[in-house]
Amino acid sequence: MASLTRITNTPRDYAWGTPGGVARLLGGPVSTKPEAELWLGSHPGSPSRSVAAGGEWSDLAGWEQASGRRLPFLLKVLSAASPLSLQAHPTPGQAREGFDREERSGIARDAAERNYRDPFAKPEIIVAAEDGFEALCGFREPAAVVAELDELLAGGAGNEVERWRDLLRGADPLRHATAWLLSGSPEVDDLIADLTRIARSHPDRFELLVRLADAYPGDPGIAVALMTNRLTLRAGEALWLPAGNIHAYLRGTGIELMGPSDNVLRGGLTPKHIDVAELQRVVDFSPSASPSLEPEQVGSSVVSYRPASHASGRGAGFQLLVVTGEATLPLASPAIALCVTGSFSLASEGTSLEVGRGEAVFVDEPGDLAISGSGQLYLAVGSDELPAPVPA
Repeated sequence: MASLTRITNTPRDYAWGTPGGVARLLGGPVSTKPEAELWLGSHPGSPSRSVAAGGEWSDLAGWEQASGRRLPFLLKVLSAASPLSLQAHPTPGQAREGFDREERSGIARDAAERNYRDPFAKPEIIVAAEDGFEALCGFREPAAVVAELDELLAGGAGNEVERWRDLLRGADPLRHATAWLLSGSPEVDDLIADLTRIARSHPDRFELLVRLADAYPGDPGIAVALMTNRLTLRAGEALWLPAGNIHAYLRGTGIELMGPSDNVLRGGLTPKHIDVAELQRVVDFSPSASPSLEPEQVGSSVVSYRPASHASGRGAGFQLLVVTGEATLPLASPAIALCVTGSFSLASEGTSLEVGRGEAVFVDEPGDLAISGSGQLYLAVGSDELPAPVPA
């Protein structure tokens, strides 16, 4: 028999977070502290806690231990006031191999130089909760980057830009250009100084470069960012970020659903560890258009953001449903519901619970979930298949 349990968590206060950003979306008390991410899931880094006292488990990590099951996703509210690091995530095979390798090497799991903190993949969906969510996502065509470098040269950039441009005209251009930019060469330091100077002289034309230079002075990721696609999403628009995709969120608030992992290979815009060799092993250096994820209609009041609608997302094992009204959905796995606006009633196998704005609920068993009310309810489920609504 399914149970419905209210869960909660404390927003993570990473420096790039928006002051009060999570509370603003969810209608909580206003805060002046950065609120970067609210984690809803079982990940040991910040497992969601049960609101009820005296239950069989106090948090979702405890539920996993008690039930012997694993929650196949992590749901987050993300709110960024400044850019996150450029990053990519491994495939399941790469994650397992890398984790085992670092375990054999004796690298502590919390060590700064550790790449693989668990043996799992971390593909991601991000859905903009508000207009104006900005991201960098995937590499641009080398020719488009070269055209922009020509403009920078006209602005007085030094010979380092010529070197960069030559790499982009050669074999495997994006891989070799990225490796050089992250090499730690004094030439690259000079290049970043030139880019920053020119950007500040033309702030309207090079607004992104100015913003990145303000956030990460002298960072080679400023140049790597120029080789990626820049996107601005409206509320409800979404991206699918498969393994190997290089990306960075720049600012805005969104709902993120991902594999339950913390494996991140960084490629700049960060003071943290960058393993260039491992990054090159994981990143897909093919140029690509923005990987938008179109919602699929599931009945009159439910849409699904489903990775399996992309070839690269088959096997991801999760999807994000957005419910705006009455529906009965057959869930193939445990689920987590988060109410962002309005209020809803959830019912499963004779158990029911009222959910208001900012509240989250864990559904611990598969089965039919009846939903009534209005507003916007995000529902994370562990399945690739579109749920066919149960007839009333």
